[in-house]
Formats: sequence, C-alpha cells, structure tokens
Amino acid sequence: VQLQASGGGLVQAGGSLRLSCAASRRILSAYDMGWFRQAPGKEREFVGAISWNGGATWYEDSVKGRFAVSRDNAKNTGYLQMNLLKPEDTALYYCAMLRSGAPQRATGWTYWGQGTLVTVSS
Repeated sequence: VQLQASGGGLVQAGGSLRLSCAASRRILSAYDMGWFRQAPGKEREFVGAISWNGGATWYEDSVKGRFAVSRDNAKNTGYLQMNLLKPEDTALYYCAMLRSGAPQRATGWTYWGQGTLVTVSS
C-alpha cells in the first residue's frame, strides 16, 4: 500500500490549504486515516484523524476549530483542510493509515505517506 500526500505549499498567515492523501489501492474505506506533522528539530506530532466511515474524528487541541479531516472513499482519498494557518503550523505533513491503539500515537499507524511541506509566513 502506498500513500501519496499532496497539496502543501507556501501560504501567508491566516490563509488556507487543503492537503490530500491518495491510497494506491482501494483500501481507504477499510481503515482509519490520520494526519501528523513534523517541524524541523521536533518530534512528529498528531494533527487529526478520521474513522474508516467518517463517523468519528479526533484533533490535536491547537488545531481544533481551524483544521478539518474528511475522506471520500469513492475516490480513495482523504483530506486535511487547514484554515487560519499560523507560522507555528509550518511543518512536513504526513498521512497515515491502519492504526492500532489511540489515534494520537504515531507508532500505532502502519502505512505512511512521504510527506508534503507546509510553510506559513508571518
């Protein structure tokens, strides 16, 4: 299984971006999907996640009300809509699938995308 994250770029503070995560096989609908980010010199941290059917979502406190995870199983693609971006949101963003345990634990996810860079300027 391969995951392809895309949609990153350079945006000014207060702006928006939508990241996409496409799965190489039609397995997206079977698994929960998560988003993580890693800033330079920092550990990978949880951003948000969505259950396999979209019935449940989880978010890291600093992004609640600004970010939204969604999925389109028919297109085999998940999304991370990011609004009101802040410079501290600057990081490499990763999508992940197939988790074991709490969604906030990076070590519990099996499949990872390559990451897409988000840079927020002040």
